[in-house]
Amino acid sequence: MAQDSGFDFFGFGDKLAGEGEVREKFWRTAKKAARHIPFMEDVVAAYYCAMDKDTPMHAKGILVAALGYFVLPVDFIPDFVLGLGFTDDIAVLTAAITTVSAHITPAHRQAAKQAIADKS
Repeated sequence: MAQDSGFDFFGFGDKLAGEGEVREKFWRTAKKAARHIPFMEDVVAAYYCAMDKDTPMHAKGILVAALGYFVLPVDFIPDFVLGLGFTDDIAVLTAAITTVSAHITPAHRQAAKQAIADKS
C-alpha cells in the first residue's frame, strides 16, 4: 500500500491480535470519517505509530485497540447515526492518542500529512 511506504512496519510478527484487520480497514474508514473527526491528521499519525516496528509494544496495543474500535462496525454508537456516530470513536481515539503521544514521532506526523495530501 502506497501509504505505508517508508516505514519498516511491525517487526513483531503476529504478536498483536487484531492488527491485520485494523490495517486492512483503516483507510476505508478514515476516508468516511475525515469530515467528522477534526483531528484526522493525529489519527493517521497514530496509525503510522501503531504500525512502526520501533514503537513499544504497550503503545502499539493501546493504539491498535483504539484504531480497531474506530474501524470495526460494531461499537457503542454505530457510525451511521447522523451527528453522533463518530462521537464515541473520537473519545476513544483522543484518550489513546493522549496516552501514547510521546511515541508519535515527527516521522509519523509527516507520513500522515503526506497520506492525507495523497488522498485529497
